[in-house]
Amino acid sequence: MVAGKKEEKLIEASAQNRYEVTRADLPLSCPMPDMTLWDSHPRVYLPIEDSGEERCPYCGAVYVLKD
Repeated sequence: MVAGKKEEKLIEASAQNRYEVTRADLPLSCPMPDMTLWDSHPRVYLPIEDSGEERCPYCGAVYVLKD
């Protein structure tokens, strides 16, 4: 860790099949900004606002809007 920098904990991309998200996570993308990106698919934005649930077309992860 570099002095003065806070260590961030990243979520492993595609580690789960289902993720619960809130409106604070919008606009929703898979992988999400706090996920590791080196081994994941290209970022895709998911329109979850109206449906409340979306599936990533690349990895199949399901995102559920909890609000």
